[in-house]
Amino acid sequence: MWMCAAFAVGCFCFAMSGFLALDSLATDAERELSRGYAWFWMFLAAVAAVFCVLSWMLKKSKFGELE
Repeated sequence: MWMCAAFAVGCFCFAMSGFLALDSLATDAERELSRGYAWFWMFLAAVAAVFCVLSWMLKKSKFGELE
């Protein structure tokens, strides 16, 4: 569970650095590539966050008892 959270935070940091670097890029093509790169890392952060929440719910038995 903690590895999912750490991976989500790392992906989010990569995404934010990509979004924050958009103003410093020279051409529109570079900006578009950087924006796609940043959205990819944001997607990975979201997937990791979902798996983190699901693993926490499984650990705490939030889905009910298995028979």
